[in-house]
Amino acid sequence: MKLWGGRFQKATDAKVDDFNSSIRFDYKMYKQDIKGSIAHSKMLGKQGIISTEDSNLIVKTLEEILADIEAGKVEFLVDAEDIHMNIEKLLTDRIGDAGKRLHTARSRNDQVALDIRMYLMDEINEVKAMLISLENTLINLAKNNLDTVMPGYTHLQKAQPITLAHHIMAYVEMFLRDIDRLADCRKRTDSMPLGSGALATSTYPIDREFVANLLGFSGVTRNSLDGVADRDFAIELASALSIIMMHLSRFSEELILWNTNEFSFVEMDDSYSTGSSIMPQKKNPDVAELIRGKTGRVYGNLMGLLTIMKGLPLAYNKDMQEDKEAIFDAVDTVKLCVPVFEGMVSSMKINSDKMRCGASGGFTNATDGADYLVKKGMPFRDAHAVIGKLVFYAISQDKSLEELSLEEFRRFSDMFDHDVYEAISVETCVSCRNVIGGPAKEAMEKTIVSAEEKLSELCR
Repeated sequence: MKLWGGRFQKATDAKVDDFNSSIRFDYKMYKQDIKGSIAHSKMLGKQGIISTEDSNLIVKTLEEILADIEAGKVEFLVDAEDIHMNIEKLLTDRIGDAGKRLHTARSRNDQVALDIRMYLMDEINEVKAMLISLENTLINLAKNNLDTVMPGYTHLQKAQPITLAHHIMAYVEMFLRDIDRLADCRKRTDSMPLGSGALATSTYPIDREFVANLLGFSGVTRNSLDGVADRDFAIELASALSIIMMHLSRFSEELILWNTNEFSFVEMDDSYSTGSSIMPQKKNPDVAELIRGKTGRVYGNLMGLLTIMKGLPLAYNKDMQEDKEAIFDAVDTVKLCVPVFEGMVSSMKINSDKMRCGASGGFTNATDGADYLVKKGMPFRDAHAVIGKLVFYAISQDKSLEELSLEEFRRFSDMFDHDVYEAISVETCVSCRNVIGGPAKEAMEKTIVSAEEKLSELCR
């Protein structure tokens, strides 16, 4: 008979057992469920709600069950519904009536709310550690490419010269925000709901703060209805994970482009590429493509969670069982993608000559030509028009700006002099942008130091 089956006269249909069961996915929370039950049992004993002897026996047996699960000696049962009932059944089978006393002063509603918060706080720590590792890899890559000039783009059209370090550090900033978001999300997850009961707390003299301290929570939830019905923390985490995947996907898209023959800025390592079953020459960036594809999967999980919760009245509803598959999959997908992305980036070959050549084409130094005239005294809008006409002329002559003669320059303005060639060199275009956030080597070195300091703060 089910642990809750006292008022029922008929056994649950086998199809309903399978439909209702969540053990296929919530088994992941076995450790958190046992830790929560141990803390709850200690509180019950301390408060005299159950005997000290029963409390100690429950704690000892739960620790043994945890060891058996981790040793692979336990098989969970579908007809026990979920991880919470499976653990309680194991406990009761081993110690009888003492085990039946564990569920005093709690409900599965606040039990599952506790378990998922504990589980996600642990997972946030793991994802955060992975992102920190990725950040260190990207920062080192930037340090090694402070002088690697490449074209910067807007509208996927060549815009102005930058460096690969500058480009990489843009993603470092994104992932720093991701780490910060995870830490912030964890703060709102770090609130202990056990003691909320089914929805209206308990008539027993429970000590919620004691349990929170045992489990390492910073505080307890302040409203029992909210304590069991809230899944904001899961939705917030799914949002943070979606943004992480968006950043990984954007970077992956660029690497896919850079890896093409048309760009040839980078070449993926063989160990992070795949071939074609029919075309022997192919070397495909499947890792980057899969990360780009899996981003949609994580977005779907976020939308699923929002949709599940949008129409639920207080307090707990069985719909909320669907939260776990979505958030577990989102977490697992990010944990799968971040390390393999790090490996792909750290192993790829950078073709700096191709990048430098790319920066020389497409008139990426046109803005610097306009700035040259402005510094000679011409209003910027007039300078913009002069350089625009000069670019049109250069295109008609199939030349770059650097290839024009001084005589050709002077057809458009007599302000041009021999120093224009130095002013519009790609290296000058980069080195003169020595302001906070700019691509100049000195500015980038300061940016890298700042990022390392921020990363160090987030590691605490």
